[in-house]
Amino acid sequence: QVQLVESGGGLVQTGGSLRLSCAASGSLFSRVAMGWYRQAPGKQRELVAARTSGGSTGYADSVEGRFTISGDNAKNTVYLQMNSLKPEDTAVYYCNAWSGNYYTTLFDWGQGTQVTVSS
Repeated sequence: QVQLVESGGGLVQTGGSLRLSCAASGSLFSRVAMGWYRQAPGKQRELVAARTSGGSTGYADSVEGRFTISGDNAKNTVYLQMNSLKPEDTAVYYCNAWSGNYYTTLFDWGQGTQVTVSS
């Protein structure tokens, strides 16, 4: 069973930056599409960034131009660089592999990493 471990969250001020990391047991990132998702209190989990196994990327409108998803297959790690953070970015962030559509995820969710943006 693949385990996903997210890290890198924290408390930042509006306009700040964070880089999240998602490490997986086993070598799989070169073969699957990966996504970063977030869930704010009282809201459903939503996709913020996606990356195919070929390296193509896509972003939610709310983060386009501010967030960048990337991967290091050798380290079996996917990253989310978040710049120009806003209070509405506050959420728990998760990664997962997806297939077919962004919400058909392949593995159990990890514990996530909390991102809090203060105004």
